Amino acid sequence: MKHETESSTSHPTRRRFLGTAGTLAVGLALARGDNASAEVPYQGSPLAVRISSYGKFQDAAWEHLPSIGVHCMFLPVPKPEDVDATMTKLGQHNLRALVMRGDTDWSKDDCVDKLVPQLAICEKMGTRFMFLSVKCNGAPKEDVYGRLRRAGDAAKAHNVTLTFETHPELGTNGDVQLETMAAVNHPNVRVNFDTGNISYYNKGGDAVTELKKVVRMLGTMELKDHNLEPESWTFPVLGRGKVNFPEILKILRENKFAGPITIEFEGTKGVELDEAQTKQSIAEIGRASCRERV
Repeated sequence: MKHETESSTSHPTRRRFLGTAGTLAVGLALARGDNASAEVPYQGSPLAVRISSYGKFQDAAWEHLPSIGVHCMFLPVPKPEDVDATMTKLGQHNLRALVMRGDTDWSKDDCVDKLVPQLAICEKMGTRFMFLSVKCNGAPKEDVYGRLRRAGDAAKAHNVTLTFETHPELGTNGDVQLETMAAVNHPNVRVNFDTGNISYYNKGGDAVTELKKVVRMLGTMELKDHNLEPESWTFPVLGRGKVNFPEILKILRENKFAGPITIEFEGTKGVELDEAQTKQSIAEIGRASCRERV
């Protein structure tokens, strides 16, 4: 399934529909054909689906997600001129932007200045978590650490927490994430742990092992399945790959993680899905994992 860049959209509503990690565990058990009566993890993390999971059919996400019981989205920060329209659209579909992706060039010293307007948009929209792919792009790590710390100050002023993705060079695995967290040392800078990226970027990498190292430093959690082969673009529907989600959810439960959990479906290289197949792939886990919470 080939995916395009996430389209710009978002706005939180007062009514919240939260999927719990417990219902997610049941959904994964059903997807794998396991016994769904196993112990259900305790805690109620909000559950969202990343709009990029719809690939070139992102416009369909707005009606499809509520139809399968999902009322939270992971979106890119909209352009300033699109904010009001995005908020209106979210409200019309009874959706909220749980997490938004920010964008800046961390190799440049003005990167934080370019992030500040995006943080202001998050604050306006009520989105408290900004996802970032922090890459050095040739800059010394120490410089990027300092910029990320400054970005943490800016985020704090807007009541936003920054979460850096499980990407090279600053978030490749648990050890690297620990190194980055120690160097930045800011309460508004946390880890976004991506279960599928651990084995994609690290030969022999195990998401369970790496999560245990950083679970107390998480801001957001991203559930993505994988075939566990390094640099293999094989990211199936949750429960269809080889990531050990029952154990991952157990770790989250034991550590009482209550931050946002997002589901990402990136598909398999060379396999093109049509709109109906894309919706079905997302619905497989969405229907099982999301329930309205009172």
